[in-house]
Amino acid sequence: MAKYIANILTGCRIFGSILLLFFPAFSGAFYIIYLFCGFSDMIDGTIARKTNSTSKFGSQLDTIADLIFVVVSLFKLLPAIPIPGWLWIWFGTIAVIKISNIIWGYVSKKQFISLHTIMNKITGLLLFLLPLTISFVELKYTAIVVCSVATFSAIQEGCYIRKGREFV
Repeated sequence: MAKYIANILTGCRIFGSILLLFFPAFSGAFYIIYLFCGFSDMIDGTIARKTNSTSKFGSQLDTIADLIFVVVSLFKLLPAIPIPGWLWIWFGTIAVIKISNIIWGYVSKKQFISLHTIMNKITGLLLFLLPLTISFVELKYTAIVVCSVATFSAIQEGCYIRKGREFV
């Protein structure tokens, strides 16, 4: 049973992400589920390593759960946050770099490559914390920090993919 705990927790993150769709952004219920999803993301990999149950399936499930959580969070939060034009341009630039990395990884390795680098993890943590800071720090200040780290992370990831260096 212990070898399935990490994947069960990841599956709960998928369920929690879908559950977020039914609550208003920034409501109490939204924050509780949002925090659960973020916490589960932080500990599922650690549990998998501690129980010696890491697997390619688990890694792919984690990536899918992350994607669902991000897409649902964006769907709920973006309409609720006024975002300046310059920030949309920066988002687009990061997205182009990330998509280029995915394409390059697929073309060169014939597989989807998702690197779990330290910088990607820091970016994820900062993105996760961002909605929690909206009520007391102006978006323009937090966004500069988050986007700077995300840009560096995306460029670093591309360099690793092009050099054939893979981290899990």
